[in-house]
Amino acid sequence: MRVYSIPMRTRFRGITTREGMLLHGPAGWGEFSPFAEYGPAESARWLAAAREAAEEGWPAPVRDRIPVNVTVPAVGPVRARELVEESGCRTAKVKVAEPGQGEADDLARVEAVRDALGPAGRIRVDVNGGWDPDRAVRMIRLLDRFDLEYVEQPCATLEELALVRRRVDVPVAADESIRRAEDPLRVRAAEAADVAVLKVQPLGGVRAALRVAEACGLPVVVSSAVETSVGLAAGLALAAALPALPYACGLATLSLLEGDVVTDPLRPVAGEIPVRRPEVDEAALRRYEVDGAGGAGWRDRLAAARVELDGVPGRVVS
Repeated sequence: MRVYSIPMRTRFRGITTREGMLLHGPAGWGEFSPFAEYGPAESARWLAAAREAAEEGWPAPVRDRIPVNVTVPAVGPVRARELVEESGCRTAKVKVAEPGQGEADDLARVEAVRDALGPAGRIRVDVNGGWDPDRAVRMIRLLDRFDLEYVEQPCATLEELALVRRRVDVPVAADESIRRAEDPLRVRAAEAADVAVLKVQPLGGVRAALRVAEACGLPVVVSSAVETSVGLAAGLALAAALPALPYACGLATLSLLEGDVVTDPLRPVAGEIPVRRPEVDEAALRRYEVDGAGGAGWRDRLAAARVELDGVPGRVVS
């Protein structure tokens, strides 16, 4: 068990450093990296995903390359354009509704991304539940001048998503509303979304996510939780195993990190990432490894998640 801490190039989800643990087993390396706000119960699913990767491996793929989108944080329009041009991707996910920014910032950012992509590129915006329904409807209509593919989690609750979906023509995607195995059934019953955004770690592994996708009955976009290439490999495995993959996936997120822990990072080439599992590089891992109090804190989090998952008490040590 190894603890890492990697600086981020741009503040994202309110953090400037991405931290987590890497676990090694007979099938390879797995990643356990729940965000700081997640308690033991939620973190247990992240541990289940790490164990699956380390101990079992993943289902056989049905495709060998995954189309991906570039993720554009809440940056200025000049930087937004640069990120799109540097990525080589033909689809962009643009963060909007950033605290402390205004609507003009969102419009300028999305306009710059459309300009960089050209008329044939695809744009989706991610709100992270930051709008109330009335504002969501108004902003979606304003932003749709740039021809949105879909809007991700415009509001926080299922009831609000369903209300917005009935009032706009742009498809609505559910992300934060899908965190547990029972969530997709609630999303479908509420008629709250047109697209399901699935992430391997929060759902408990590739096989668990495949079951969620089947139960959901909606088109799926596989997205990352801003992991290292160890965690991204699990996302690729899920995208590769889905029966259908109509949308580009949100797995090109290494551009948000200053470094990685593998020899050959999972970066897109011409908007796609080949399905593979890179090897952990010991020198790179040592560069970002955390010992002392930081490492102990993560081992305590792992122990608490283990109690939730297995009912086994006791502190986990390396």
